[in-house]
Amino acid sequence: MTTSSRVPVISALGLMQILAWGSSYYLLTVIAAPIAADTGWPLSWIVGSLSVGLLVAGFVSPRVGRAIDRHGGRPVLAGSAVLLAVGLAALALAQNFTMFVVAWVVLGVGMGAGLYDAAFATLGRLYGSTARPAITLVTLWGGFASTVCWPLSAYLVEHLGWRGACLTYAGLHLAVSVPLILFFIPTPPPRAQKAPGTEQQARLSHRDRQAFAVLAAILVLGGTTTTIISIHLLTLLQSQGLPLSTAVALGALIGPSQVAARILEAAGGGRHHPIWTLTAAMGLIALGVVLLWLGAFGAAVALILYGTGNGIYSIARGTLPLALFGPDRYAPIMGRLAAPNLIAQALAPLAGAAVITSGGTSTMFVALTGIAAVNVILVGVLWFVVVDRHADGQPSATNRGLERG
Repeated sequence: MTTSSRVPVISALGLMQILAWGSSYYLLTVIAAPIAADTGWPLSWIVGSLSVGLLVAGFVSPRVGRAIDRHGGRPVLAGSAVLLAVGLAALALAQNFTMFVVAWVVLGVGMGAGLYDAAFATLGRLYGSTARPAITLVTLWGGFASTVCWPLSAYLVEHLGWRGACLTYAGLHLAVSVPLILFFIPTPPPRAQKAPGTEQQARLSHRDRQAFAVLAAILVLGGTTTTIISIHLLTLLQSQGLPLSTAVALGALIGPSQVAARILEAAGGGRHHPIWTLTAAMGLIALGVVLLWLGAFGAAVALILYGTGNGIYSIARGTLPLALFGPDRYAPIMGRLAAPNLIAQALAPLAGAAVITSGGTSTMFVALTGIAAVNVILVGVLWFVVVDRHADGQPSATNRGLERG
């Protein structure tokens, strides 16, 4: 399949990702305060409901991966858009906090079936070992989710209220996302018949299991770090003596840095193995955290480095499993990798708040630096495992580009 023939698929998935992220993961950033003002529910409860959604997403992700492997991403992604619409409508209609949380359970299922991991698995199922450029471009689209949806959410809340904003997003999923998926996401070729009981995609060799375990740990720690920073960044910056307005302005450097990094990665054309991308990502994130800890003077540089690392980290999450485990097992493995990562993201804000409350921001900086350092070490371990697999005779396509960066 030519690159030009993939443009409609990538564009449809990209637009869907903007809407899916913007109306779920990023939704409460704008509407949490209006909800609290309208209902009287504690703000911490409202924000904590996102953790419920992420926990649910983590639990359903392995099943989502298996479903995409069997049936392709088209029905799964269409179902996710419908579930997101139902969840958003339920949010809008919730008259008590119990129903609000139930709505987030529905949204969590939709998130597990429709965010990056499901989109990556869909592309892997469609394009096999050549899916890497498409995965990179979809993350480029997704990087604009907050840029597009935060102002849109603010506009909708101002003119329609928070309930009207949720209903509008529900309508957009049904009117935009579902048709995009059904019209532009093709059905993948059928899988070759396997002998009964083999389930090849669920079986990993000993070295594969080693690589999977190390990669899963890296993704869990990486997700924990990025989630804590995204939630508590302003608190951390203000603890360094920066006024709120300056902290907000510095935080705005992260988004453009992420997008710029993804553009550079896309321009690279996949000429290097994705483990180089992960190595650069974890190194830049660790360096950014350390510089942020050292004081306000280097905060701008720290956040640019952090944003750059986080931008290509999203790409590595999708491309490295494809390179390590191959296209035949990619979708179920993405589901299995997503589960602990999403659960960690659900618990990270609460853990971060507990650390800051008990030990202050200085303890939080120590914890973040320690996590980032451990992740750099784990990347080194993954290098050892991957090179060892290469020496052990793994397929050349899996290891192409290991020798150059």
